[in-house]
Amino acid sequence: MKSFPVTLPLERYRLDNGLRVVLSRDPATPVVAVYLLYGVGARSEEPGRSGFAHLFEHMMFQGSRHAPKGLHFQIVEANGGYLNGSTHPDYTDYYEVLPSNKLPVALWLEADRMRGLAINEENLANQKEAVKEERRLRLDNQPYVTAIVDRWPQLLFRNWSNSHSLIGSFEDLDAATVDDVARFFKTYYAPNNAVLVLAGDLHPEESKRLIEAYFGDIEPQAEPPRPDTAEPEPQGERCAVHHDAHARLPALILGFPGPRRRSADYYALGVLDVILTAGPSSRFYQNLVKGRQSVIQYEANLGWPFASASDYLDPGAYSIFALHRPDLPARQVLEHITEELAKVANDGIGGEELERARNFLRAEHIKQLQSNIGRAQLLGRHELLDGDAGLVNTQLERFLEVTAGQIQSAARRYFDPGVRAVLEIVPSPSQGEAP
Repeated sequence: MKSFPVTLPLERYRLDNGLRVVLSRDPATPVVAVYLLYGVGARSEEPGRSGFAHLFEHMMFQGSRHAPKGLHFQIVEANGGYLNGSTHPDYTDYYEVLPSNKLPVALWLEADRMRGLAINEENLANQKEAVKEERRLRLDNQPYVTAIVDRWPQLLFRNWSNSHSLIGSFEDLDAATVDDVARFFKTYYAPNNAVLVLAGDLHPEESKRLIEAYFGDIEPQAEPPRPDTAEPEPQGERCAVHHDAHARLPALILGFPGPRRRSADYYALGVLDVILTAGPSSRFYQNLVKGRQSVIQYEANLGWPFASASDYLDPGAYSIFALHRPDLPARQVLEHITEELAKVANDGIGGEELERARNFLRAEHIKQLQSNIGRAQLLGRHELLDGDAGLVNTQLERFLEVTAGQIQSAARRYFDPGVRAVLEIVPSPSQGEAP
């Protein structure tokens, strides 16, 4: 069944200093999203500096040359908007969503901190403690999160660039100096390492004038180093047990090395993930939650837990997290999940399943395009990771064109127990792990 694609209007261009710009006009509501991505994430960090990209995300809200600490939030919120930032394996992003007549406000704020961030001992010390407190509250004192964020990447990957914790360690945070932060800022937070997206009620020519006025004179920097993220060939199944003092139910994480972004298998596994895990008609829900009643709750994705299909980047993986019944051994639950994956590889999928998956993908795509910030995020990720924001208008069709045969072939190729990683999370009064 052929879809009726939603085509976003967009214009791409580049400033003389290298800043890539994407404009997408939609005057339906008087709101505009300003979305800025920098090509630096956790994979760009060096040993001894884990968590640096995340620390720097915090530093970006500590004030800039003409906007003292706290003013960024105050100005945006006083003008009826909202804002945030986040750290990912391959990029760090920031956004403001404002009434469209306040577009100059957001552009000025973003340009001011790109031009000159307030980097000093006081701000660094303050944000070191903020990140530590975030780790205590969101990782160390939450069930499953330490296993997911810290232990799982170490088991799944062998290359340090891919396997270390995104949020970092206390020791590495304490070792960070003002000079380290200043060097990191100069290296990565440059216009030629960034993508600026405007989506919503904008006037293209006026927007271009404002962007040139605010960003055009910011000096570019040398091309930043890119990490070597290549993974060695997997050498058999890798298993570990993590004891979690905060967990009340046991859990399993199961993962396989994944395909290259935008390869045929990438699209096939993206559709297969919907068939396996999306909604009450999915195979996992019908066969594991309702049928065998071995799994209580689950989630999965290409790139889980740090990415989705839109920001998945090589090397990646297809991973599954499952809470399971405490009276069942983890290996029995693992066997149930493995059998579900093997059914696809051995027997394929039906036409009705495939059509349901296509309908789900259509609905999810339209849902994301309904908001200005959702459109901006898709445009920005495609521009930064793929080099072409225009892919936003063709990617859905690539998923919808996947055939049942391609899905079965991908399942055979990637769901190989001989190369998988398995982490068992055990409720325990004493934290730790065992091989």
